[in-house]
Amino acid sequence: MPSPTESLHRTRLLARGALLAGFGLVMFLFEALLPRPLPWAKPGLANIATLLALYTLGPGLAVTVTVLRVLLGSLLLGTFLNPGFWLSLAGGLASAAVMALAQRYGRAMFSVVGVSLLGALAHVLAQLSLAGILIVQQIQILYLLPLLLWPALFAGGIVGIASLLLLERGVMRP
Repeated sequence: MPSPTESLHRTRLLARGALLAGFGLVMFLFEALLPRPLPWAKPGLANIATLLALYTLGPGLAVTVTVLRVLLGSLLLGTFLNPGFWLSLAGGLASAAVMALAQRYGRAMFSVVGVSLLGALAHVLAQLSLAGILIVQQIQILYLLPLLLWPALFAGGIVGIASLLLLERGVMRP
């Protein structure tokens, strides 16, 4: 039986994770309402929740926040199990995994902004790869990589800066 202190710590972690999942969901839904200058480009503001979870709650809860955001967002938008759902899930999971690895093993090399940029890169590569396999079934889809990469890296930089500012202000404490 866990001690009262352990139970309180676990409850706090779950509550913070739930708050970040809710924040990520709100950002995900907000992005769905924004006009897109490019049909495939989204700002990725929901990834702020994943970065905050990663740096304050750990990689396990960061992945959980990402999965909850994608699942609940797709249910609310009516896109559950359609190709967009799978692309979003693949991009989110790849991004969270790469960011967790970079944050854990590359602390000396990558700031929060660098981790966010790596996550944006992983997101694009995962989505493009899955689209190539499931939708177009042609390797030539990789020719789109430069076109997709620049907006993703720009957005990843913005998300990283926003996350860094929130972490520095102590919005979420470990």
